[in-house]
Amino acid sequence: MTPELELPKRIMITGGAGFLGSHLCDRLIQQGHEILCVDNFFTGSKRNIEHLMDHPRFELMRHDVTFPLYVEVDEIYNLACPASPVHYQFDPVQTTKTSVHGAINMLGLAKRTRAKIFQASTSEVYGDPEEHPQKESYWGKVNPIGIRSCYDEGKRCAETLFFDYHRQHQVEIKVARIFNTYGPRMHPNDGRVVSNFIVQALQGQSITLYGDGEQTRSFCYCDDLIEGFIRLMNTPSQVTGPLNLGNPHEFTIRQLAELVIELTGSQSDLIFKPLPQDDPKQRRPDITLAQTHLDWTPSVQLREGLEKTIRYFDQLLRDLKTVQG
Repeated sequence: MTPELELPKRIMITGGAGFLGSHLCDRLIQQGHEILCVDNFFTGSKRNIEHLMDHPRFELMRHDVTFPLYVEVDEIYNLACPASPVHYQFDPVQTTKTSVHGAINMLGLAKRTRAKIFQASTSEVYGDPEEHPQKESYWGKVNPIGIRSCYDEGKRCAETLFFDYHRQHQVEIKVARIFNTYGPRMHPNDGRVVSNFIVQALQGQSITLYGDGEQTRSFCYCDDLIEGFIRLMNTPSQVTGPLNLGNPHEFTIRQLAELVIELTGSQSDLIFKPLPQDDPKQRRPDITLAQTHLDWTPSVQLREGLEKTIRYFDQLLRDLKTVQG
């Protein structure tokens, strides 16, 4: 007797035209699902999804998640929110509203449609951590009134709402805490270290490091992360998270800059500027829970992932130069 084939689902992805959202659209389309991509295009780009626009199972809706949405779906991935300091500090009130009102609206939709719902949370809920590496049981050290708070506290409140809807209304939830992720389709001006360094190196500019460059990050390639998303969404209902998703290999920011210079063949030098307020000094996920529940460990090494990302940005910069004449 052959096993039953899983029926295609109607899956909504908020922030679906963004860096991670567009890669998730690709993967779920490949799996045979019907995708409703929702984005207000504040940081998302039609370039990221233009290859899907004529696909019969892909639908795009311009919508801001701070307003309710009335659609019928089987699953929801809530990825809508600017995720880099340059973008989320541009309009901090709107950033908080996107995390909080957006969560309320998407959870309300999940409750009505009985849809399973995924929340893209963040390692920023740990703030500038006093525990290293960070486990999900760590409550974090977050400044509630600082310039990063709109994002950090917005995501912390979204997690609160997810677990309260789960306890109070039996909504099936999945919460992932995402650590630094990089790859093709990152916004070239988002202010994050990987895109900053690559764009500066390709343009022959000096590479800007903040502080002494000895602060650490763990960089996960986007394909690995999307695999983690889908595996978490497909776990039994009792696995709610939060689960850390990130690469446990830790690098200093200076090591990253030197590797980017090597891979681009750039002559860029390093310049140092003061560290921004509340910038975490170290960040590395403990992924024991993800390994246990999802059988998931990132497989793309930093050098390999950077090579793919550099190729993307090199082509993007060439295309922009062509457009600008």
